[in-house]
Amino acid sequence: MIKHELGKRIRELRNQTGLSQEKFALKIDMDRTYLASVEAGKRNISIINIDKIAKGLNVSISKLFEGIGENNE
Repeated sequence: MIKHELGKRIRELRNQTGLSQEKFALKIDMDRTYLASVEAGKRNISIINIDKIAKGLNVSISKLFEGIGENNE
């Protein structure tokens, strides 16, 4: 499911930054529990929040989605 793939990708990229969920959520002005539910694939996240996350990770939105959904055709 694409929500789970995106959540996993966000978690991987966040872990590469060395930031905890709490510190990353503070950095991007997002509630930590909301971010946790996104990473768990439980949220149908808005494009505005996708943009916040991408900017917080210093990646483009296309980079954030790289490889996601390729096996769902």
